[in-house]
Amino acid sequence: MLSIIIPTFNEEESLPELHRQIDVVTKEHDLDCELIFVDDGSTDGSWAVVQEISRQDSRVRGLRFRRNFGKAAALTAGMRAANGDIVMMMDADLQDDPAEIPTFLAKIKEGYDVVNGWKVRRLDPWHKVYPSKVFNGMIGWITGLKLHDHNCGLKMFTRDVADELSLYGEMHRFIPVLAHSRGFRVTELPVHHRPREHGYSKYGVRRFLRGFLDLLTVGFLTGFGQRPQHMLGAFGLAFFGLGMLGLMYLSLLWILMNVLGVMEPAPIGTRPLLAYSMAATLLGFQAISLGLLAELIVANTHREADAFSIAETLNDGETEEPSEPRPSGSGRSDASNNS
Repeated sequence: MLSIIIPTFNEEESLPELHRQIDVVTKEHDLDCELIFVDDGSTDGSWAVVQEISRQDSRVRGLRFRRNFGKAAALTAGMRAANGDIVMMMDADLQDDPAEIPTFLAKIKEGYDVVNGWKVRRLDPWHKVYPSKVFNGMIGWITGLKLHDHNCGLKMFTRDVADELSLYGEMHRFIPVLAHSRGFRVTELPVHHRPREHGYSKYGVRRFLRGFLDLLTVGFLTGFGQRPQHMLGAFGLAFFGLGMLGLMYLSLLWILMNVLGVMEPAPIGTRPLLAYSMAATLLGFQAISLGLLAELIVANTHREADAFSIAETLNDGETEEPSEPRPSGSGRSDASNNS
């Protein structure tokens, strides 16, 4: 079963046409699916449209937030409500083409766990296109997962991925990165990007600043989430070492000037190196201490339960009849490869 999650915020004009297009594609390819519209605190008539669509189509379900909580919250609520073995996220503004659904499903059946869309020809203003390209390059450089379009709203992933990922803030754009860090197979597909017909874009300049901060968070979580001291400790040791070298040099200099009399006596308290060395020593000590506190937090929140992702098990003591062989290379349950 395929669950299509559609976060909605003030898109009342687009929803009927979007439902019609999805209906045509799913019936043409005989797909067992459900549509979950998540109204993220819309102030127009979007919820009334969802209610009307659900009366016409029993496959349509709806969730309504009390206020606007953001796209990540809408997707999380949708994934919790989804019953499908495969989950697809799609924007409600008609820029994502539902005709791509069969192509994405075919890629999932090849054994991939996450299929990310790639808007080869993006129909957005230049001041959104070029910063997005820079942002995608930074994601690939920091996380090691090189995709052309991490921001594409068209994504499909298996139930296993949906169950393991925890989205908050604006982490929805990093679903491929988070899945990749846990060992899931990620790929991308070129998609047809269409111009916006109704409404306006909900993303402004602040999105890029928040995206950069989220990227730093994701880079830390995927690289050092289970071993924070490896980063904080290395940073702390470097500054602590530099500070101690500076203090040792000043101490030796004081001994040579004021004890052995080898050099002309001079005060060292006014030297800038003394202030820099003390500041570096304190900064290094604080970073190491912060790393130890982070390690305690990780250890007390069940480090072992979150540090790995199990693909399948053999001879685990259950007495059930053996299941059909899994497809080679997928490493996931059979249900995640059915549409």
